[in-house]
Amino acid sequence: MGSKSFGNLLDLASGDLLDIPHTPRALPRVMTVPGIIDGYGISDRDSDAISLPCRERKIVVANFLPLNCKKDLETGQWIFSLDNDSPMLHLKDGFSPETEVIYVGSLKIDVDLSEQDEVSQTLFEEFGCVPTFLPQDVHKKFYLGFCKQQLWPLFHYMLPMCPDHGERFDRSLWQAYVSANKIFADKVMGAINLEEDCIWIHDYHLMLLPTFLRRRFYRVKLGFFLHSPFPSSEIYRTLPVREELLRGLLNCDLIGFHTFDYARHFLSCCCRMLGLEYESKRGHIALDYLGRTVFLKILPIGVQMGRLESVLNLPATAEKLKEIQEKYQGKKVILGVDDMDIFKGLSLKILAFEHLLQQYPSMLGKIVLIQIVNPARGSGKDVQEAKKETYYTVNRINERYGSPGYEPVVLIDRPVPRFEKSAYYAMAECCIVNAVRDGMNLVPYKYTVCRQGTPEMDKYMGLSDDSPPRTSTLVLSEFIGCSPSLSGAIRVNPWDVDAVADSMYSALTMPDSEKQLRHKKHYQYISTHDVAYWSRSFAQDLERACRDHYSKRCWGVGWGLGFRLIALSPNFRRLSVEPTVSAYRRSSKRAIFLDYDGTLVPETSIVKEPSADVMSALKALCNDPNNTVFIVSGRGKVSLSDWLAPCQNLGIAAEHGYFTRWNESCDWETSGFSNDFEWKKIVEPIMRLYTETTDGSTIEAKESALVWHHQDADRDFGSCQAKELLDHLESVLVNEPVVVNRGHQIVEVKPQGVSKGLVTGKVLRRMLEEGNAPDFVVCIGDDRSDEEMFESITTTLSAQPSSEIFACTVGRKPSKAKYFLDEVSDVVKLLQGLANTSSSPKPSYPSHLGVSFERVV
Repeated sequence: MGSKSFGNLLDLASGDLLDIPHTPRALPRVMTVPGIIDGYGISDRDSDAISLPCRERKIVVANFLPLNCKKDLETGQWIFSLDNDSPMLHLKDGFSPETEVIYVGSLKIDVDLSEQDEVSQTLFEEFGCVPTFLPQDVHKKFYLGFCKQQLWPLFHYMLPMCPDHGERFDRSLWQAYVSANKIFADKVMGAINLEEDCIWIHDYHLMLLPTFLRRRFYRVKLGFFLHSPFPSSEIYRTLPVREELLRGLLNCDLIGFHTFDYARHFLSCCCRMLGLEYESKRGHIALDYLGRTVFLKILPIGVQMGRLESVLNLPATAEKLKEIQEKYQGKKVILGVDDMDIFKGLSLKILAFEHLLQQYPSMLGKIVLIQIVNPARGSGKDVQEAKKETYYTVNRINERYGSPGYEPVVLIDRPVPRFEKSAYYAMAECCIVNAVRDGMNLVPYKYTVCRQGTPEMDKYMGLSDDSPPRTSTLVLSEFIGCSPSLSGAIRVNPWDVDAVADSMYSALTMPDSEKQLRHKKHYQYISTHDVAYWSRSFAQDLERACRDHYSKRCWGVGWGLGFRLIALSPNFRRLSVEPTVSAYRRSSKRAIFLDYDGTLVPETSIVKEPSADVMSALKALCNDPNNTVFIVSGRGKVSLSDWLAPCQNLGIAAEHGYFTRWNESCDWETSGFSNDFEWKKIVEPIMRLYTETTDGSTIEAKESALVWHHQDADRDFGSCQAKELLDHLESVLVNEPVVVNRGHQIVEVKPQGVSKGLVTGKVLRRMLEEGNAPDFVVCIGDDRSDEEMFESITTTLSAQPSSEIFACTVGRKPSKAKYFLDEVSDVVKLLQGLANTSSSPKPSYPSHLGVSFERVV
C-alpha cells in the first residue's frame, strides 16, 4: 500500500508535481564542456562568487547549421565560415545586441568520430554553434528517407498512390526520424542554461523535438516555425504517425506559418483528429490544449536586405550585368529561378512559354525565358523524371522556334554564384514563379530588391540620378506562400497553361507607369518586412505566449511520443478519497450535488442507466438522514425518475433545474420562470432545417428546451453548422425570454434564468433557513453547465467559513472547481467511500469520556 505522500496516482505515474514559484531565481551558469551549460550542483553559498551576468539567450534549432565547411586535404584541418545566404544566420538581426544566440544543427558533411569533440569545441567558441553528429545510416534514413521521401511529398499534397509515385510509409524510416530528433534534443538540452531560455525550432525535420524537450523542461519557452506548406486534413490524415507529429507541435507555446491557409489546415487537423477547439483572442489564434494555450502566428519570412545590396555592390555583379545586357540586347527577358523539384512547375512554366510564342507570333525573337535551375535537394525517380521532362521540352521548343543566334529558352543547370544570379534578377523584365505548391519562395523578393538596385551599382552601370523610376513585374502561382503578400503581382493557376501564357504577355506589355507602381508597392513591403522584422515579431509573440508559465502548475502525462503537458491553476489538485471521507465523517449536515452524464455514467456509454455500483452508493447516501443528495442534470424528468426510482430520498433537478423534486414523494416544481413555450414554434423548424442539411445531427425535445446534437456529424461541418445555427437562433429569438447556448457538440435553447447554479443555490438557502447549514458539501460535474454549480456554492456559503467544500470536475481541465477526478470510475469510488461511512455502525462511548467519535480521525 502506498503511503499518504503518494496518494495522488498522478505523482506515481508521471513524476513530481511542479510547484512553480511566482518569482523565479536565475541559476548561475558554469561552462563544463564546450557547448554544454550546466546549472546543477552549485550551492547557494558559492553562487555569488561564480555567477555571471545573465544575458537573454535564444537557441535556434534547424536541420543544418548556418555554416560552410570543408577540409583542407593537404593540412587535414577543417575550415569553417558563416553561410551569409542562410536565413537562420540573419534572423538574429531582429534580436537585441545583448542577446546571446546559440545555433544547434547538423553540418552538411560527415565528420569522423575521432574529430567530433575538437570540431564541437571550435564551432561553439568561434561561431556559437552546437553541432549534432548523426550516424551516417541514421542521417540517410532521416533526411533523404523520411523527410524527403515521405513528409516533403505529403506536405506538398502528393500521396504515394503507387510505388512509382512517392515512397510509401516505411516504419524503419520513421524510427530514424525519431532517433534523429532525440539526438537533436540531447544537444539542445545540453545547451539550455535556464528554463527562461527561448528555443526556436525550424521546419518539418524536427516536429518531434518539442515533445522531447517538454518532457525535460516544463517551463522552457518553445517556438516552432514551419517553412513548408501544411496540407489539408484529408491529405495529412493519411500519415500513419499523424497524431505523434501533431502532439509534437502542440507541445510548443507558439507555432508559426507563412500563410493563413497553412494555419487553417493545421487547425482543421487538430480539430478533426484530436478534438481540439480554437478561437481568436485579441487578434491571435489560440488552441486550448490541456489547460495550456498554444498560439498560432501567421507571418511570412523576409529577406536580408543588407546581404542582397552588398552583392549588388560587387564589381563582379555590375560586370556580369553588362555582359548579360549585351548578350540579350533588344530582347525582353523573363526569368525563372527554381530548384529541380517536381513541385516547382518547371515543365508547366516552359509549356506556358511555348503557348505564348504560339499565341503571339509577333513576340518571336523578341523574348527569352532564362530558367536557372538550382541543384535538387532530394533524390529519387521523381527528380530524375522532372529533369528529363524539362530538358526534353526545352530542346523541342528551341528546335521549333529557335534560329541562328536565338534560343527562346535558355536553361542554366549548374551552380550559379550569388553575384551572377543577382545580375540576372536585375536585368529581367519579368520574373515568374509557377510552383504547383511551395512553402514561401523568396525568389520574387530577391528579384524586386535587385531591380531596385543600389547607388553604388548605378555608378558602375553609369546611371545618373535622374534615371527613370525602377520597374518590375511578377507572375506568381497562387499556391506559393509569398503570393498573398505581393498584391501587385499577376496571380495565376499554374495548371492553366493558356492563362499563364496570357499573364506573361500582360507582364511584358504592361505600361511602364503601371510597372513602376507595382514595383514601388512591392519594394516598400519587402524592405520593411525583412528577416529581422520576421524574427523580432516572432520572438515578441513567443514572449507573450509564455507569460503565464509561472502562474500554473504542470503535470507531465503519457509515455514516449504520447507525452503531454497539463497546466492548471496552482490550487487545482486531485480529489483524494481518504481526506474527503475523513471530512465527511467529521461533519453533521451534508449536501451532495451530482451531475449525471459524464459524471455518474460515461459520455461514451451506450447504456445510459446508472450501474449497480452507482445505485448502491446513492441509496446509502440518500438513506442517511444527515444528507441532502441531488442529481442535477440536463436530462428530462421522465428518464431520470425512471432510472433513479430505487432511491426514494434522492432529489432530482431535471432539464438544468427547470423541474425540481426533493424526493419521490414530492411533486415536481417548476423554476418559476415563464411557462410560455411559444418560442418552440420558431426554434423547431430552424433546427429541423439544419438537421436535414447536416448528416448525423439530431434534435432532442425536452419539455422546457430544445437541443440540437451534432456529435455524430462530420466534426468540421458539424462545428461550422453549430456556429451558423447559434447566430441564426440568436437573431430570431432576440425578443423571446430564452437563451441560446452552445455546449459540447450541442446547441441548446432554454428559458432565461434556468441554470444548475440556480438549483444548488436554492437547495443550500433552504437548508440555511431551516437551521441545517451544511458543514460538508460535495459537488461533482464534468462540463460547462456544472461550472455554474461550483460558483453558486462558493457564493451561497461565503458566510459559512466552517463549511468544507469539495467542488470537483471530472477530467483535468481548467475549471472553477478546486479538485478533479480523472474519470467516472473515480467518481464511483469516491461515492462508495462516502456511502460505506454512512452505512457503517458507529460505536458508542461512555458519556464520561467527553469525546465525540466523529471527531476522532
